[in-house]
Amino acid sequence: MCLEDILIEPVLSEKATLLRDEGKYVFKVHPDANKYEIKDAVSKLFKVKVLDCTVMNVGGKVKRVRTRPGKTSSWKKAIVRLAPGETIKVFEGV
Repeated sequence: MCLEDILIEPVLSEKATLLRDEGKYVFKVHPDANKYEIKDAVSKLFKVKVLDCTVMNVGGKVKRVRTRPGKTSSWKKAIVRLAPGETIKVFEGV
């Protein structure tokens, strides 16, 4: 699995924005990726020093589609903590 396949997209939510002030960045990642692969991908793609990585599986929610019940997809989320003073420029709008 190459580095671009591990990180699918950044998570841009209100909680993720608040975590950025603490030096933590949230990504949607490949379901088969582990902590070490995610740390390596973030450090090499964005050229930053990663201190630790927390990974969790987010379960899909039950939703209604017209009259029938449906379900959204489950996905994997990673919260990456960077070294003090490090930032990812893409998130900061630079």
